[in-house]
Amino acid sequence: MTAKRLSFQNSGLPVKWCWLIALSVIFTVPLHYMHLPAAILIGPMFAAVVLAVHEADLPIPAPCFLLAQGIVGCMIARSLQLSIFSEVIGEGPLFLGGVLCVILVCTLIGFCLARWKVLPGSTALWGASPGAATAMTLMSQAYGADMRLVAFMQYFRAAAVAMAATVMARSTTSTGADGAGQGWFAPVAWPALGETLMVIVAGVALAHRLRLSAGALMIPLIIATVLQDTGLLSIELPPWLLLAGYAILGWGIGVRFTRATLHYAARAFPYILIAVVLMIASCCLMALVLVRLKHVSLLTAYLATSPGGEDTVAIIAATTAGVDMPFVMAMQTVRFVLVLFTGPFLARMLSRYVER
Repeated sequence: MTAKRLSFQNSGLPVKWCWLIALSVIFTVPLHYMHLPAAILIGPMFAAVVLAVHEADLPIPAPCFLLAQGIVGCMIARSLQLSIFSEVIGEGPLFLGGVLCVILVCTLIGFCLARWKVLPGSTALWGASPGAATAMTLMSQAYGADMRLVAFMQYFRAAAVAMAATVMARSTTSTGADGAGQGWFAPVAWPALGETLMVIVAGVALAHRLRLSAGALMIPLIIATVLQDTGLLSIELPPWLLLAGYAILGWGIGVRFTRATLHYAARAFPYILIAVVLMIASCCLMALVLVRLKHVSLLTAYLATSPGGEDTVAIIAATTAGVDMPFVMAMQTVRFVLVLFTGPFLARMLSRYVER
């Protein structure tokens, strides 16, 4: 006799949602305590994948998914402080050269994966972009890539980079306490939160009306960045709001998975692993060049050039003695902005050569 395969096909909607929330907690809690990047997105995504491959038809309402993208857009805008770019002006060609080298190396690796048909279409180009993992994952679908496989590649690389950076930090110097953030229910500036929510809703509505690709993320990001820089907006995003936004995004990505998608990802995993190792090794070589030319510590240079995981890099840099924090975050932020605004163009342009 063959074992009966678990299926949620005939389960009621409340039962499916209870399973989804329960599994999300089960997956997220250990990932959070392991300090895995974007654990509050990856955990719910894993939970949704489990239900999806067991035939649970649980679509996430489109307005919720779009508003969650707007939350991420404002979160990105909050970190775009123009004052950090003063470091760029002081360093000049050396600084910009380091940023561009990381982008070029990762783009080349993604192009090779796409050219060799390891992943379908332009998916590998989006998955290899060095930074802005959530943004690139969300935008990729609008440009014809497989968002599920982009997410798989982006978050696997982010986890690998985080582990490599953590090992290097602990082996080279001592770390302090992890002051990563306040509690989930820290005091909220309610007027600022109301203004932030207005920007999110207005930006998403405008994107929907104009039918812009990835506009639900980009328009709130642009509006919030401009208002914040002019002093008209103080972006307020309580941890519980970010948790809700990331969970919805994780569910929205995860429910799109099928058994065929998982099999495809499993077959491509060895190639993706090699690509990630090459990215990390290439960035280590660039870090050695920075050590010679800039005379910074090896850990500072590696954290500055590491491909992606800006939030994780920020935590490691802030809690590790002897790290030049402004230099690290300036290089990471400049690359983040360049990837965010040039990534779609590069993916579209290079995909033409992949399809030939």
